[in-house]
Amino acid sequence: MAPTPNATKGRGYLDSLDNARCEGDWDAVPELVRKVRKHAPNRACLASTAEIEHGITKATASETPTAAGADTATAGNVPPKDIEVAAHLPKLLSLIEEEHTYAEDRFQAEVCVGWLHWAVGEYNLALDRLPEGFGENQVESLDNISEWTKVCMMKSAYLRANCLARSGKELDALAVFEASIPPTSFTWSSQTARKQLRYWSELFLTEYCMLHNDCREKGQVSLQDMNSLVCFRSWARWWDSSKGAPLAGGYGFKGSVPRRRIWWEYYKLLSTILQEDLPYPTSHVAITHTETSPRAQLLVELKRAETAFEALLLNETTFPKANEEREEVELFVATLMRNWTILTGRGWSEKDLGQGGKAGLSASVLEMLYRSAMKTYHSTAILRNLFIVHLAVAEFDLAFKAFDAYLDIAKKGRARVEKTGHEEKGLDDDATILKTISLCISALCRFGGRDAAEKAKDVASELEHWLEKIEPPQANGGMDSVQEEGGRSSATADRVPAKVLALAWQSIGLAHAQWARMTFDAAHRTEMQKKAIKSLHASLSTGLGGSADVRGVFALGLLLAEQRELTTAIELVKTALLARSARDETLVLSNGPFWRERSLIPLWHLLSLLLSARQEYVLAARTCECAIEQFGDPAVLYGQQTTYKSDHLNEAEKDLDASRGLVDEMDDFEKENILEVKMTQLAIVEITEGPRVAVNASLELLTLFSRLFGSVQVQPKQSLEPPKTSNVPRTSATFRGFKTGIFGNRNTRTDRRDNVAPEQPGEKLEATQTRPDTAHSISRAPTIQVTKENGTSNDTRRKSNHSEKRSESARRESGRRRDSQAARRRAASTGPVPHPATVIDGDAFYTPMVSDGLHASDFFSGADKGNPLSRPSSAVNPDGSARPHAADMSEIALDGMEPAGAVFPIIQFDKGYERRRRSAILVKVWLMIGGFYRRAGMYDDAKGAVNEAQKLVQTMEAEMGKDSGEMSKKLSAAPSLRDPGWAGKKSIEELWGDVWCENGRLQLVKGDIDAAREDFETALTHFPDHPAAIVGLSDILLDVYCEKVLPPPAFPGLDLVGGSEAMPGTEQSTADIMSRTRKDAGSDRLVSAEPIGLGAFKSSKEELHKASGVQKSSSSPHHDSHLIPPYKASSTPLVDRLASRDRAYGLLSNLTKLGTGWNYSEAWFTLARAHEESGQLDKAKDVLWWCVELEEGMGVREWDCVNTGGYVL
Repeated sequence: MAPTPNATKGRGYLDSLDNARCEGDWDAVPELVRKVRKHAPNRACLASTAEIEHGITKATASETPTAAGADTATAGNVPPKDIEVAAHLPKLLSLIEEEHTYAEDRFQAEVCVGWLHWAVGEYNLALDRLPEGFGENQVESLDNISEWTKVCMMKSAYLRANCLARSGKELDALAVFEASIPPTSFTWSSQTARKQLRYWSELFLTEYCMLHNDCREKGQVSLQDMNSLVCFRSWARWWDSSKGAPLAGGYGFKGSVPRRRIWWEYYKLLSTILQEDLPYPTSHVAITHTETSPRAQLLVELKRAETAFEALLLNETTFPKANEEREEVELFVATLMRNWTILTGRGWSEKDLGQGGKAGLSASVLEMLYRSAMKTYHSTAILRNLFIVHLAVAEFDLAFKAFDAYLDIAKKGRARVEKTGHEEKGLDDDATILKTISLCISALCRFGGRDAAEKAKDVASELEHWLEKIEPPQANGGMDSVQEEGGRSSATADRVPAKVLALAWQSIGLAHAQWARMTFDAAHRTEMQKKAIKSLHASLSTGLGGSADVRGVFALGLLLAEQRELTTAIELVKTALLARSARDETLVLSNGPFWRERSLIPLWHLLSLLLSARQEYVLAARTCECAIEQFGDPAVLYGQQTTYKSDHLNEAEKDLDASRGLVDEMDDFEKENILEVKMTQLAIVEITEGPRVAVNASLELLTLFSRLFGSVQVQPKQSLEPPKTSNVPRTSATFRGFKTGIFGNRNTRTDRRDNVAPEQPGEKLEATQTRPDTAHSISRAPTIQVTKENGTSNDTRRKSNHSEKRSESARRESGRRRDSQAARRRAASTGPVPHPATVIDGDAFYTPMVSDGLHASDFFSGADKGNPLSRPSSAVNPDGSARPHAADMSEIALDGMEPAGAVFPIIQFDKGYERRRRSAILVKVWLMIGGFYRRAGMYDDAKGAVNEAQKLVQTMEAEMGKDSGEMSKKLSAAPSLRDPGWAGKKSIEELWGDVWCENGRLQLVKGDIDAAREDFETALTHFPDHPAAIVGLSDILLDVYCEKVLPPPAFPGLDLVGGSEAMPGTEQSTADIMSRTRKDAGSDRLVSAEPIGLGAFKSSKEELHKASGVQKSSSSPHHDSHLIPPYKASSTPLVDRLASRDRAYGLLSNLTKLGTGWNYSEAWFTLARAHEESGQLDKAKDVLWWCVELEEGMGVREWDCVNTGGYVL
C-alpha cells in the first residue's frame, strides 16, 4: 500500500527542491525529486523536469559550455547516449500536455525539453520546442514568479538565440536577445539573485554582448541605433547587482571569454562614439538627473567602463618578463589617450566635463598612466603619453624628464633593431618617434626660456641624425628601410609619411630660429637663422606634401620679416591666407569650431605689420579688421553680452549659452593674440591720426581686455572697469557698442579727429549695440609715431621722402627723444585723399578704413613698393656675418591649409599663473596707453596710466612672495622675481623695468633729465638688459660726455615764498632759477641744424660750446685742469665725461649682441653716436647704414607681438 502524501511535507520538499536548483546543488536533487513525488504527486511534471535537468547538468559538467558569438557555431555537443535521462523525454512531453494547473511547471518543462535537444545537438528541434517567453497572461504578475522560473526564462532566450546564431541567423538571434531584455532585466536588478540565476544571466549577457559586437564589426549593426548599447548597459547593471564587493575578474564559466573582455568591448564602443562624435544612444540609459546633457551622460558612462576594465586588467596582469610584452595594457593606454585628447580638446567645454573640468580629467589620466607603467617594462608608449599629459597639466619639468627617458629608450631600442634586424613590438615606430620629438621641440620653444631654447637646439640635432637614417618616402607607396651600419638596412622599418618628415624639418627650423633669438653670439645667430629658414622652407616644399602647416608658414613668414625680406614674407603670408582649408569634421572635434580662423589671426597680424613696414597703413589697418571679420558676426566671437549692464543682469545672464562667445572657449594665448591685434590697430591710429586720437581709442583697449580676461583682482566679484567719467581725459569720447566697437565693421565706420569734443565730467559712458553707417576713409596722411611694447619705443620710421630731416622727437623718444610734441608728420606712401570726418552724436571715432572699392581682396594684388633709399640693402650685418637669403617661393606648396602637425594639448595652468599672466598683459596695456598720453602732451594722464601699471606690478610682487613657498614645493622651476618660469610672459623685475622706463620717458619729455636718468637707472637695476632703458640712459650719458647736460646744483635751493628783495614776486625755488640755464642747455639740440655724422668733423671746443650754450674755459676740454669746488663748477670733469661715454658704449655694445637688441634700430643708432663721439667715423657710418636698413624693414610695432609663443603657434 502506497504511503499517504503529507501536504505540509510536500510544500517543504518543493521549496527545498527549488532552492537546490537555484543554488546549483544538483547532488541533492535526486532525493528531493523522490520525496516530492511521494508527498506532492500532483507536481509530477515539476519532478520529472528537475530529474531531467539534473541529468543534463551531470552529462554536460565535463563539457565546454558554448558561448561568445562565433565560437558557438563550432562548439561540440554531448552525444545522446551519454545523457541517460534522454529516455525520459516522451514521458515529460506527455506530462506537459496534461499540465494545466501550474503554468510555471509547464513553462519550466518546455524549457527543459528544448535544453535537452540543444545538449544533444538537435538545434532545430530545440528551437521548435523552446518557448518564446513566459507571458504575463499566464500569471498575475512577473514579480511573483519563482526564481527558477526566472532562470528558465533566461535559459530559454539564450538557447533560442544560440540556435539561431549556429544557423547563421545572427540578426534574428540578436532580435531574440533584444526582445528578452525588458521582461528579464529585473532578474539582475536585485542583489538577492542566487548562483544559477547569476550563472545563466552572465551566460545570456556574455552571448548577447559578443554577438552584438560581431554584428557591428561586420557592419550589420550601426552604432547610431538607439539600442546599440542595451546589451552592455544590461551587463553593467548585472555587475552592479553583485553581492557585496564587485565580482572578481577571470572567466564567469568554463569556456567563456574573460569578464574584462566584455568591459573592453563596452569601453571601445563608447570610445568610438566619443571619437567619431556620434549621437549618444539613449535606450536603457541610467539617467541620474533629468537635465543631464548627452555629453555629460556619455562621459559618466565612459568613466564607469574605463574604471571597471582598468581594475580587472591591472589585477589580472603581472609584471612582464624580459621576453614578454603587455600589448593589452598598451592598447588600453592608446584608447585612453585618444579619448583624453578629445575630452581635453577644443571640441569639449569645461561645462561638458562637469566638476573638475579638464584639469581633473588630466590628473586622473596621469594616475592611470603611472599604474599602467607598473605593469610594463620600458614602454615607450606610456612614457610618451606621460610626457604629453604632464605637459597638459603644466608640469613642464616632469614632462621633459619623461621625454628624456622616452628618447633614451627609443634610441637604444632602435640601435638593437638595427643590430639584430628584428623589430620590437613594444617600440614606437619611426613616425611616432619623430612626431614626439617634434612636439618636444615645439613645447621647449614656446614655453621655455634660454635654457629651454638651448635644449631644443640639442634635441633638434638628435632629430637631424634620426632623419639621416630614414630614406625619403617612396612614390609607389613601398616600404622604406632604415640604414644600418655597414650599409645594411632593416626592411621591416615602417614607411615614414611625408607629413611627418615635413613636421620634423619644421621643428628643426623652429629650434634654430628660437636659439638665434636667444644666443649671445652674433655670428652664430646669423648661421642659425640661415638653418632655420632652410629647414622651414624644406618643411613646406612640394616634395613633402601639397598642404601647408599653418605653424610652418607663420614661423617662416616671421623669420623673413625679421630678415627684412618683406616682399617674400608678404607673398608667403598672402598665399597661405588664400589657401583652401581642409574640410574634415574630425578637425572640428579635435581643434574646436572655427579652427582655421583662429589659427590665422597671427597670420593676419603679421601681414598687417608687413604692410605697415612698407608704409601701406591703409591696408595694414584694414588687415587688422579682417583678422576679426573672418568670423562673420561679432556675436560669434564675443557672444551676446552687453558690456556694463547692471550687476544683477550680468549675474542672471552669465550662465546662458547665448551670452557666451568663442572667446570664452579660448585659452589666454589666443585671447592675447586678439588683444595684440587691437594694440597694433591703435599704433596705426597714432601714426595716421596722431596720439590724441589714439588716446580716444585707448578706452576700447581696456574694454576688450575686460571682455577677454575679466578681472585680474583676487576678489571674485570685482571686475575691470574703464576709468570713471571724471578721470577720463578731456579728449576721450564715448566708446561704441562692444561688438562693433572693438575692431569696427566694414559697414559701421566712423572717423576720429584730434578736435574731438571734450567730455563733460558728468557725461555718462554708454555702450550701444549698433552703430550707423559712416564714411570709409583715413582722414590725413600717415605720420610715424610708433611705440614698442617690450620696453622699446619707436616714434619714427623711415621717411618716404628721405630729403626730410629727422626731427628731434624722432631721435629722442626711446631715450634720445626729449619732446614728443616736436614730432612731425611724414608723407604717406599710400592712402586716399582726406575728406571731412563723419560725426555721430557729437563723437568722432577712428576705425581704420579704406577708400571706396577697397576690400580684403585688394591685399592680394598690387606691385611691390620700391626702396626709397638710394643705397641698396647690405648683404652683411655690422658684425661682418652674411645675411640669410630669402626662401624661394617657387618650391613651397601652399595648395591647402592644415592645422599644426604637432598639436599641443590645452595647457591647464593654475589660477595663480593665469592671474600673473593676465596682470602682465594689463601692465603692457596701461603702459601703451601711457605712451599715447605722453606723446599727446597729456603728462598728468600719462602719469596716471603708469601708476596703474605700477600698482599691478606691486600686487604681483606681493602675491609672488605669498605663493613662492607653495609653488616651490610643487615645481622645481617655480617662477621668481627674476624668472617668469615656464610659459611666463615677463618676470616681475622685467615688468618693473618697463614701468620705470616709461617713467623715464615721461620725465624726459617734461625736461627733467636728472629724474629721467634716475628712472632709467632704476629700470636697469631691476632688469639689466632692458632695451629701451639702456638706450634712454645711453643717450643721456652721451649728452653728459658732450656737456649738453650739465651737472646738477651742488646745494639745494631755498623756497622763497612771497618773493624776496633779490627776486621780488617769485614763488619758485632758487635752485630752479639758478639751474634754468642747465635745464635749457639741450634746447638747441631739439632741431638739429646739421646732418647726422658731420658733427665729429668740427672741433670739440666749438661743438661743446655751441651745444651747451655756456661759456667754457679757454683751455681745451681734453686738457687736464685743476679741480674747482663743486658749487663753482659749470662743466663736468673730463674723467666723468669719459666714463659716461664708455659706459654708454658698453651698454649698447652688449645690447646689440642680445636677441632683444640685434635688430633694435634705436640701440644701433645710439651706438653709432657713441662711435662718432669716440672718433670712429667708419664704424659709425657702417652702423648708421645698418640702422637705415633696419628702419626700412620695421613695422609699426615689434615683430614678436604677432604671437605670444614666439615662432610657435
